[in-house]
Amino acid sequence: MLRSLWTAASGMQTQQTNVDTISNNLANINTTGFKKESAQFKSLLYQTIQNNSTDSNGDPKPVGIQVGLGVRNSAIVSQYTQGTLLETGNDFDFAIEGDGFFMIQMPDGTTAYTRNGAFGLSIGVDGTTLTTSDGNPVLDTNGAPIVMDAEYDTSLVGFDTDGNLTYPDEAGNPQPMGIQIGFAQFNNPAGLVKTSGSLLVESPASGAPRYEATDANLTDSKIRQGYLEGSNVQAVTEMVDLIVAQRAYEMNSKAITAADEMLQQANNLRR
Repeated sequence: MLRSLWTAASGMQTQQTNVDTISNNLANINTTGFKKESAQFKSLLYQTIQNNSTDSNGDPKPVGIQVGLGVRNSAIVSQYTQGTLLETGNDFDFAIEGDGFFMIQMPDGTTAYTRNGAFGLSIGVDGTTLTTSDGNPVLDTNGAPIVMDAEYDTSLVGFDTDGNLTYPDEAGNPQPMGIQIGFAQFNNPAGLVKTSGSLLVESPASGAPRYEATDANLTDSKIRQGYLEGSNVQAVTEMVDLIVAQRAYEMNSKAITAADEMLQQANNLRR
């Protein structure tokens, strides 16, 4: 009887994690570049009660007797599907179409990655730097911060779909400035480690970054200026999943209640 108590308890614990994951999805439904997460499950060890079983005539049955001991969370996986492009009209908002990530320089000099293209400008001594909302520089294809010299009027700077910065000549025709926004891809983006501020960092599971500017085997990403990529969370799907998780949690709690009542009846047996 105690086996059923621990089995049902493991189900309640895993469904609680499932509800936590769904809640995080719903909380970030309007977060730019957020990717839906889903909890995955695996069964726990099985207890073998009898290797060989027989029927009432003594003939062997083709299977033995094993009892499962519950369930556990095996992973929480992010689904890197394309989000909806949302028009903002801001010249320094960018949405990625493709599998690439923006490269961001962190204060400690390391590189982080994001799909959130809500950028701005930071004015410094050497010029104007393209940065995130937190002031971290966006990197170009050479891994250097994107800095526009003071001689340029930033209101006239443009971007093509490949991320190249352009500036109009005397005739008003856009000319390349020799700077391009850098994009990186990963063999396993689900293995990226999430940090705060919609930033991701590489891990052994994700593999090393592959740079679109130097890797000819990659399909180059495109950017849309004046747009942001919305999350790929579907509210209706999450609500249905939430109801299913809640009912599973409830059924496991009823299994614990049933086991408790059966133990109570066994304890109340009298000779």
